[in-house]
Amino acid sequence: MAGWFATQELAPGIWVTTEPAVHPFFAANLFTIIGRDVDLQVDFGCGVAPLRHALPLTPGKPVIAVASHAHVDHVGGFHEFTDRRGHAAEAGAYATMAPGLTFQDWFREERAGPSLTALPHPGFALSGWTLAPAPLTAMLSEGDRIDLGDRSFTILHLPGHSPGSIGLFDERDGLFLTGDAIYDDELVDDIPGADRPAYLGSMRRLADLNCRIALGGHGPPFDGVRMREIAAGYLFHRH
Repeated sequence: MAGWFATQELAPGIWVTTEPAVHPFFAANLFTIIGRDVDLQVDFGCGVAPLRHALPLTPGKPVIAVASHAHVDHVGGFHEFTDRRGHAAEAGAYATMAPGLTFQDWFREERAGPSLTALPHPGFALSGWTLAPAPLTAMLSEGDRIDLGDRSFTILHLPGHSPGSIGLFDERDGLFLTGDAIYDDELVDDIPGADRPAYLGSMRRLADLNCRIALGGHGPPFDGVRMREIAAGYLFHRH
């Protein structure tokens, strides 16, 4: 449906796409980075409407699709891409989209409240919706690089929210795509698959990370000072 997605340019060549009619708990940020040689798409929404055509990707240019983790609000349109990358720890979830791994049943059964405030098209019913499997074509791990030609991102493995949660860090520019490892809102560490001891380790790492701007899987952008405050606050309350 035209208008299902909302897209905003955050900086030259950096875009965020959202699904305004999705419940806030599942309303993820989907980031498009325009590269010289390759575009990068990070995260893919809930999959209730076709995604790729709505994104500000460069026509005809290759696209590297990276999922920050395998939860429903980040993988819905993942299958629409041919170059699909994610952390090996969640490879099984991407391949099967099993409800117990992706939480698509929570979304379908509206456990957090009404999942949608509008329909993506007439006649749409959540009861007949399901995530499409999207097996990884390349598995990522700590320290891997994603090169777009004019900028490069390092993969940071940041488990805790999920076993295979990752961030993508452009050290030269200071741009950090955090996924759900950290964002400026209440962090979720009490769902199946979450691991608080692992999250504490990731937060210790983030408390020392020097980034210029962080783009989280939910909520607004925030700077490095705020990121370190969020990490320190988590460590204080959870340690």
